[in-house]
Amino acid sequence: MTAPCLRILGIDPGSVVTGYGIVDTDGRRSTHVDSGCIRVKGDALPARLGHILTAVAELVDRHQPQVMAIEQVFVSRNAASALKLGQARGAAICAAVQGGVSVAEYAPRAIKQALVGTGAADKTQMQHMVTMILGLAARPAADAADALAVALCHAHTQATLSRLPAGYARRTR
Repeated sequence: MTAPCLRILGIDPGSVVTGYGIVDTDGRRSTHVDSGCIRVKGDALPARLGHILTAVAELVDRHQPQVMAIEQVFVSRNAASALKLGQARGAAICAAVQGGVSVAEYAPRAIKQALVGTGAADKTQMQHMVTMILGLAARPAADAADALAVALCHAHTQATLSRLPAGYARRTR
C-alpha cells in the first residue's frame, strides 16, 4: 500500500525573478514535477506584481498543488528591497489563496538547514542537494533550485511531523 501523495508548489519570491518548483512526495520520497523562473520585466512595480500573481495562479491551475511553501522575507541591509520582496511574496500568496491552496512559510535558514544540514549553506550547495535529492540530470537555475528547496523543506517537515505523537507539535509551539 502506498502513502497518499502530496503535491507541493515551492516559491522563491523576487520582484524581478521568482523561482518556482513543484514536487510530489509520499513522505519518504519526493519527485520533481516542474520548475523554472518567472521573469518579470518593466520598471513599474504594480505591473510586475500583477505578472507574478497571474503566473503563480496559472501554475496553481495547471499543477493543482495541495500546498504552497514560500520563503519568508530576510531583511539584511536594504529595507526598500525587503519591502519589494514582501510585496512579491504577497502576490504569490494571494494567487495560492485564490486557488484554494494552503500556504506554509519557512525562514531561509530553516530551508538551508533542512536540505544541507547548515543554515549557512550557499546557493551552489543548495543547487547540488536539490539535484541529488530529486535525481535531476542537470542543476536547475539558482532561483528554481531555491524554490525546489522550499518545497522539499516542507516535504521533510511534514514527514517529520507526521511521525510525532498526536498533539506533540501543538504543545511545542
